[in-house]
Amino acid sequence: MSYVLGIDGGGSKTVCVLMDDLHLVLGRGEAGPSNYHSIGIEATLQSIQSAIKNAVEAAIITNSVNIDAICLGLAGVGRAKDIEVVKGLIKELQNKKLPINWALQPANIIICNDALIALVGGIGQPVGIVVAAGTGSIVFGRNHEGQIKRVGGWGYILGDEGSAYKIAIAGMNAALKSYDGREISTSLVEGFKQHLDLETIEDLIEVIYRREWGVKQIAALAPIVDFAAASGDIVANIIIDNAVKELVKATSTVIDAIFSADSVLEVVTTGSVWRGRCKIHERFAASLVKKFPNVNVIFPRYEPAYGAGLLALQTTQN
Repeated sequence: MSYVLGIDGGGSKTVCVLMDDLHLVLGRGEAGPSNYHSIGIEATLQSIQSAIKNAVEAAIITNSVNIDAICLGLAGVGRAKDIEVVKGLIKELQNKKLPINWALQPANIIICNDALIALVGGIGQPVGIVVAAGTGSIVFGRNHEGQIKRVGGWGYILGDEGSAYKIAIAGMNAALKSYDGREISTSLVEGFKQHLDLETIEDLIEVIYRREWGVKQIAALAPIVDFAAASGDIVANIIIDNAVKELVKATSTVIDAIFSADSVLEVVTTGSVWRGRCKIHERFAASLVKKFPNVNVIFPRYEPAYGAGLLALQTTQN
């Protein structure tokens, strides 16, 4: 029996699954964030160690656990320098006290970005496209030949079109333009006032600038736009339609780059944006299928950590 670890490390939490060669999840554990760019190597190591420990302890296994392969899909890991840093982290990890036995070979260690494991977990295989639209946005695809294509993921200043952050910014911008009289009336003015308990929409200045709100706090305002769009607000619906156009354009770019126009493939959508009330998922799917009739737009079948586990298992079967 082969045992592998699949790890999904992000900016808010780390998830680890312990899997066997029958693709069964035997144990699952969570811990703190593991984006080493923001919290450092030591804190990242601690989070991954804790997630592994929690996953193994959650499993009901009578015999010793020999880990034959591991896949770490980590946020912010994309450059060669990042790979080397994480390789060093894995070496340190093997010296830590854990309820497992390491039986790793270099060929059984996979280090990749979190977009790949979201794709594999979401679809259940390493072929297709993932369209991630949460706080930020990125589209990532992989074809049968192993070719990959990434579009977006440039952060809230340089990119992230279709993300919750950009939707929220567009919503506040539209509300202020409406208040000025530069644009048509919109319920977004009252929406932001009520949600943030503002006396006047002018108080957005104090909230956004003087309180020094970060990207995640601003992105959390996207549901205000979503609610207004679902209620029929014209301005809010224009914002949502523009987000859909950007996400369709990014997805189309990936399809054109590594698939053929008539390819039969699945596109999995992940992230908070897709859970809105305004049917953004349906709008995206309809627009994309109109361009590519053989595409099937789905919600994730499994979580990213499971995708990491599947990639780890692939290395034991070669």
